[in-house]
Amino acid sequence: MIGAIWAQGHDRAIGVDGTIPWHVPEDFAFFKKTTLGHPVIMGRTTWESLNPRYRPLPGRRNIVVTTNTHYDAPGAHIVSGISEAIQEALTHDRVAWVIGGERLYRSALPFVDIIAVTFLDVSIAGADAFAPEIPHAWRCTAQNPECGWHTSSTGVRYRFSVYVRPGFDAPGII
Repeated sequence: MIGAIWAQGHDRAIGVDGTIPWHVPEDFAFFKKTTLGHPVIMGRTTWESLNPRYRPLPGRRNIVVTTNTHYDAPGAHIVSGISEAIQEALTHDRVAWVIGGERLYRSALPFVDIIAVTFLDVSIAGADAFAPEIPHAWRCTAQNPECGWHTSSTGVRYRFSVYVRPGFDAPGII
């Protein structure tokens, strides 16, 4: 199973100048709980945006997609494209997560079975990275346990939603 996971503000904004423009600890906890123990696939820019203290992301096989054949990402496995990344990830686990950025989400979408999205009630001035649109045929299978918006400890309203492609059934994945 290939999943994609991201948080997005209004207008599907996911980033500004190579950074995540919000701090929502509850989203980080959801991300960690969901991806821990599974390979994570990311683009070079996403790798570089991670705090060096957390590179590679602990408890996960880190796979970095880049066209730079000489790129060095200590602790990560380097591949040249999304197909190679998926093959590498599924060699080591039955579940893998695409974690960004914008270009990688778009190129991975045809391979993705499940999308986990944290919707944030924020408008991001200057956003320059955006999540792909979730295909209309996909169905939402889960939202917050209480089915509504929550308020983060930082004051940002958020909700989790999980979407699956038509014909895909993966109980217990999230």
